[in-house]
Amino acid sequence: MDAQNLSAPPRAQARVAAKRRANRSSAHVGGLTHDNTRHTARFTVIGNHLAQHPELSGLAIGLGVHIQSLPTGARVDIKTLTTRFPEGSTRIAAALRELEVHGYLRRTRERAPGGRIVTRTVFCNRPGHRTDAEAAPEPARPTRSTPAHVGSARTGPGNRAPERPGAERPGAGRPAPEHSKPRAPRKPLPAVPQPACVAPGLLQAAADLLADLRRHDPRLLLSACDTAHLAPGVAAWLERDVSASAVRRALTGDLPPEGLRRPAALLAHRLAAQLPPPPPFREPVQPPDVRHPLQTCDGCDRAFRAPAPGRCRDCRSGLRVAV
Repeated sequence: MDAQNLSAPPRAQARVAAKRRANRSSAHVGGLTHDNTRHTARFTVIGNHLAQHPELSGLAIGLGVHIQSLPTGARVDIKTLTTRFPEGSTRIAAALRELEVHGYLRRTRERAPGGRIVTRTVFCNRPGHRTDAEAAPEPARPTRSTPAHVGSARTGPGNRAPERPGAERPGAGRPAPEHSKPRAPRKPLPAVPQPACVAPGLLQAAADLLADLRRHDPRLLLSACDTAHLAPGVAAWLERDVSASAVRRALTGDLPPEGLRRPAALLAHRLAAQLPPPPPFREPVQPPDVRHPLQTCDGCDRAFRAPAPGRCRDCRSGLRVAV
């Protein structure tokens, strides 16, 4: 009877395991309990580094989860997100900045083919981790000094593959690739205001003013074509009773310290944007009446007003009748 019967069921151990499971379930009564269901469609994988980020706000984490669940090409600008969520644009912009600071969001401004500036948004589901395409090293390119049998499984050492007669080397006889891209056509200059009266003297004064700008700033050296385009705009300022010095100050004041690539375009914009209004209309003032001093008539000694001594009007009329 002292021999152990291995075929007997371990009932005591089963009761102990059931008791332990009951204790574990009772220990989580006051905490979180998950009711998980396996997703088979329409789900997004979110890393705990984002869902449990210690520094991101709840709004930033929620926006990050929402943006990661969107398809490629969806709009995630502040206006669209403000329409989607009840938070205002200020809070959403602050949350996007949080995601950008911690590496989850990258926003870059690029120029579209039509010339319009667009914002490109890239969301990183794992900041600091490079993709397989970025991490894969580039394949080594064979150089001219590399023997032909290196890396070949069929050719043994010393057995070099014979070259076919008349075969050309790779790249032999091909034209060199052209690295220079065709330059884009130059954009036309902005329109400038036109004067009401096109007078040759007024246009010449405007052209002289533009040609003199290089004395104040060497970067304002204009071509003859640009000067002819800008001269009517300067003439429109001059015909509005604006002095030449005032026009010069308006064109040369507060110029950027560097990066002035197209000075003619900047001057055309200033001529159109800062055009002063016409001067107010003023009625012509009549000159005051001239009051001549008193003179003594040489004929009748009568006093009369005249600019110079002589005869009065009656004496002059009498002399005409006598004659």
